[in-house]
Amino acid sequence: MRTALTWRDKAEQCIYDLAFKPDGTQLVIAAGNRLLVYDTSDGTLIQPLKGHKDTVYCVAYAKDGKRFASGSADKSVIIWTSKLEGILKYTHNDSIQCVSYNPVTHQLASCSSSDFGLWSPEQKSVSKTKTSSKITCCSWTNDGQYLALGMFNGVVSIRNKNGDEKVKIERTGGASAPIWSICWNPSRDERNDILAVADWGQKLSFYQLSGKQVGKDRMLNFDPCCVSYFTKGEYILLGGSDKQVSLFTKDGVRLGTIGEQSSWVWTCKVKPDSNYVAVGCQDGTISFYQLIFSTVHGLYKDRYAYRDSMTDVIVQHLITEQKVRIKGRELVKKIAIYKNRLAIQMPEKILIYELYSDDSSDMYYRVKEKIVKKFECNLLVVCSNHIILCQEKRLQCLSFSGVKEREWLMESLIRYIKVIGGPPGREGLLVGLKNGQILKIFVDNALAMVLLKQSTAVRCLDMSASRTKLAVVDENDTCLVYDIHTKELLFQEPNANSVAWNTQCEDMLCFSGGGYLHIKASSFPVHQQKLQGFVVGYNGSKIFCLHVFSMSAVEVPQSAPMYQYLERKMFREAYQIACLGVTDADWRELAMEALEGLEFETAKKAFTRVRDLRYLELISSIEERRRRGENSRELFLADVYAYQGKFHEAAKLYKKSGHENLALEMFSDLRMFDCAKDFLGSEDPKDTKMLIKKQADWAKNINEPRAAVEMYLSAGEHTKAIEISGDHGWVEMLIEIARKLDKAEREPLSKCAFYFKQLGNPGYAAETYLKMGDLKALVQLHVDTQRWEEAFAVSEKHPELKDDVYVPYAQWLAENDRFEEAQRAFHRAGRQGEALRVLEQLTHNAVLESRFDDAAYYYWMLSMQCLDIAREHEPQTTEMLQKFHHYQHLAEVYHVYHFIQRYTEEPFSFHLAETLFNMSRFLLHSLTKEIPLGISKVNTLFALAKQSRALGAYKLARHAYDKLQGLQVPARFQKSIELGSLRIRSKPFHDSEVKLPFAPANKLKSALSVWALPPSLSSPQLPSSLPAISPKPFPLDAHAVAPVSSLSPAGG
Repeated sequence: MRTALTWRDKAEQCIYDLAFKPDGTQLVIAAGNRLLVYDTSDGTLIQPLKGHKDTVYCVAYAKDGKRFASGSADKSVIIWTSKLEGILKYTHNDSIQCVSYNPVTHQLASCSSSDFGLWSPEQKSVSKTKTSSKITCCSWTNDGQYLALGMFNGVVSIRNKNGDEKVKIERTGGASAPIWSICWNPSRDERNDILAVADWGQKLSFYQLSGKQVGKDRMLNFDPCCVSYFTKGEYILLGGSDKQVSLFTKDGVRLGTIGEQSSWVWTCKVKPDSNYVAVGCQDGTISFYQLIFSTVHGLYKDRYAYRDSMTDVIVQHLITEQKVRIKGRELVKKIAIYKNRLAIQMPEKILIYELYSDDSSDMYYRVKEKIVKKFECNLLVVCSNHIILCQEKRLQCLSFSGVKEREWLMESLIRYIKVIGGPPGREGLLVGLKNGQILKIFVDNALAMVLLKQSTAVRCLDMSASRTKLAVVDENDTCLVYDIHTKELLFQEPNANSVAWNTQCEDMLCFSGGGYLHIKASSFPVHQQKLQGFVVGYNGSKIFCLHVFSMSAVEVPQSAPMYQYLERKMFREAYQIACLGVTDADWRELAMEALEGLEFETAKKAFTRVRDLRYLELISSIEERRRRGENSRELFLADVYAYQGKFHEAAKLYKKSGHENLALEMFSDLRMFDCAKDFLGSEDPKDTKMLIKKQADWAKNINEPRAAVEMYLSAGEHTKAIEISGDHGWVEMLIEIARKLDKAEREPLSKCAFYFKQLGNPGYAAETYLKMGDLKALVQLHVDTQRWEEAFAVSEKHPELKDDVYVPYAQWLAENDRFEEAQRAFHRAGRQGEALRVLEQLTHNAVLESRFDDAAYYYWMLSMQCLDIAREHEPQTTEMLQKFHHYQHLAEVYHVYHFIQRYTEEPFSFHLAETLFNMSRFLLHSLTKEIPLGISKVNTLFALAKQSRALGAYKLARHAYDKLQGLQVPARFQKSIELGSLRIRSKPFHDSEVKLPFAPANKLKSALSVWALPPSLSSPQLPSSLPAISPKPFPLDAHAVAPVSSLSPAGG
């Protein structure tokens, strides 16, 4: 900290008090019986104010800046406006000692030797309160709720806004230590209101609003006359009998002197929100000083240590923004930081700190050594085991115990010093002198090495990471970069005030100056961007900048230098720059440029960074081809251009490398058919045809079927054109295609016919088949469409197709219940087996459906079919004759059962009882071995039992009822059968002889002929080679059957 006198004036009388206008533009001074108003900018006296008749002791400005008040020994208080006009005056009983405005309500407190008064613009009178002792000073709290009064008897009285005492602070010393000045800390960051109290017991004390003392009394060794805080409460000004103004911390630690005076200092105050201090003295001197707080700090890589509140040190990690505060009780004069060491110089000692651990993120320091000795130095540097003190031309190396181990004396003043690293205890120092000499010193070596000598004084310097280049900023604001080994000046740049090399990139440095940041990579032009402050470090993409009193890490994209390398095709160097920090767009640009330059390794890294798998696959495929022996740069570059969308450039390179087909494939895949045609020109028609085919495929895929059909036709792909037309139902298009096709092109014609048939145009399909000469397909078409006449016409002309027509025709007839016609069709087709199977199925179905008369008819037809087969196929004669007899038997049985079944199912019967009786006997006679499907023995026995009883054949009826008892009888017959069984018991056991049967055989035959076979079955046409077969007469039981002539119709 240093002070600069801004202006000074001399009044004729003692300066007891002064006050700043809240905006800081004017200074009001109490001098004699007048008030002097000064312009603070240059010390011009604006106007003297007269109103008091005696010495003015105090003056105070209202917080809103609209009025100020003055108090005098003439017992009066005058209220003045900001226009320097007196507007109000009131008096006390004694001289006025102090006045103070409430910072919130603008209530004025005026204190005399015996009382104090409270006045506000809203009230007409002043409320006054008596006190037991003389009031020497007063001060309001920040919130305006309480007023502190300092008494001559050493007591501090704290009152509320109404003047009532709330707290009384009685201090040791009493009346022997009168309170001479008090002031509340104006800081709003403090949790408690803190009152600073200065007494003539030569002590400075601090109290809370509750009256509790904060800390211990601070001895001053002089009588204080005034105490005041800086606007934000961080510092205290104190003046008095020591004829100087001292600066203290808010905790009472003395920091230094602000201007020594020739007489007592009665008043000193800080200009609002600034570092300017006004001082008023016993001899009438008015001084206006500027306080200049120098930046005390140290930087090592990403750790920055700086002084805070003059006594504390804050260590900040510039990357993580972590901070740690090291509290001190003394003024911090110098700070140095290196690796895990931190050195802090105080007025009477140097403290050496070290990190708790080797963790790079550790921010906690502990005291390692303490050197209790006063040192005078301009610069302080700390190493692993030493501290280096710089005083003008002299450098001293001290151990941590304070022992001087080495000393260097330079030719000129030392302007800059920096630790450049090295083994512990053997670190190197870079030293810049005012005469332009730059030296390298090792702490374990007494000899200094001269690196180079320039004509201008050194202001700042830095060495590159590899220690091969040196950057120097001289007194002419020029940045000069040298090669350390050759001493050659590599380049120089103007407008520089500080410089730093990038610790992660050898060829990059930055320098600041003129409100700009300059970044230079290699020998490329400088890139500029606005930046306030000084560059003190450069690590990767972060630039550490000191602006006023704060250090910040500025993230600077390294895009500009990266593009500079890219322009010169220096891809690897550009990649190193990009690693320091660029945007994703920059990474992609680097990847693309490297890929176009066929620098695949760099491109792969860059594409990996942006996670572009597509280009990584391309690079992988190119590298694989190179391993297989391909080395055509034009071909590789063409692939790259194709991936980048530079299709025309890619096509030219494909053609240049002799791979025109790849260009065509590229254009085709991209559907750029016009470009492909332009590329082909009038070359091979085969390629043109292939191109058209691909274009048609694309048209088909994008739902442009008509265009696709036309393209397929022009490319000769008739089949695909027909498929699209058929799928979309374009019959006209199919007709056109089919009629244009040659008859030898069977596959596309077949497709046409298929779609004609599918789309319901059999006529066009037939036309197409005729064109092809495919008669079999034509017949199949007629059959599928059931156009039997056309099919028969074709089969008449081509007998070999007879089976293809009549077999499906017969099947169609059978499906439509036209079985006889189906039979004839099968016969006509020579499919006897098929005809037989159809008839057998029909018969089976009739039986299942209880259509027994139909079943009898179908069995008769089956028997006739067997006779036909026997006649036509001699090897099967025996088998067919056996089947003939079997089917004839079944025809008779089913025909007879038809009447029995109707008799049992229906309520009425038109047959005579005698007829039903004989039918039942015939069936029982026929069912001795095997019962055919569908025929019920219960029905037969039931009919026989009933008719026997009706005809008087009781024995036979009884026998039938007994048989029924052993069978499973349906529920509907159960009652009738049980009743019949009971009734038959009432009949004679033996039948009457009169009713014994007597019938000649010819008469029985005649009777049987009535029901045995239907007319159509009674005279079958048998082949001449076979014996005639007639129905056999039934063997009648003489005891059970009466003569036919003697029987009469019987009811149920």
